[in-house]
Amino acid sequence: MELGEVLRRRRMVRAYDGRPVGAAALERVLSAGLRAPSAGNSQGRDLLVLRSARERADFWELTTRGRPGPPGAWLRGMRTAPVLVLLLADPDAYAERYALPDKPGPDRDADTWEVPWPDVDTGMSGLLMLLAAVDEGLGACLFGVPSAARGALRARFAVPAGHRFVAAVSLGHPAPGEASRPSRPQRRTLADSAHDGRFGAPWRG
Repeated sequence: MELGEVLRRRRMVRAYDGRPVGAAALERVLSAGLRAPSAGNSQGRDLLVLRSARERADFWELTTRGRPGPPGAWLRGMRTAPVLVLLLADPDAYAERYALPDKPGPDRDADTWEVPWPDVDTGMSGLLMLLAAVDEGLGACLFGVPSAARGALRARFAVPAGHRFVAAVSLGHPAPGEASRPSRPQRRTLADSAHDGRFGAPWRG
């Protein structure tokens, strides 16, 4: 599929038809995530893949514990995903990389970075997975991991203490009739998002 078509088709899929994701397709999606750039080529991200029914059930139980009332439509749909991928950032990998002699300069101390590049790079891995899913004829959704659940998830899935939960991606075959439900009625355009030469200057194309 051409990149332009992939971009046009990409949307968040929140309900799946229950079919499993083929092993080869899953590996291609995961491999695409590893093609994302990373600061200093630090590559400080890991993909924790949950495929078994028990693993997925534990994830949803831990992330929804204490939520009042029955599951809403979003949760009912997301629970049908046959694959969940937790995107984990490893800040220590960046600190180690930027402490090496070939990285001189004022920004070699990763602890002083204003921009959390490990999280940015890990998020880009998630975006490439979303695009690769479209190319495979699959659906995917990137969503947040509740802060209150992270300790329990860390214990359940043996996530090292230094790794950060950036996001999760659900993956599967879209349910029939499943349609994205954007929270905003319209997507921002270049006219109201791009600034030509200085902030506030209209985009002139």
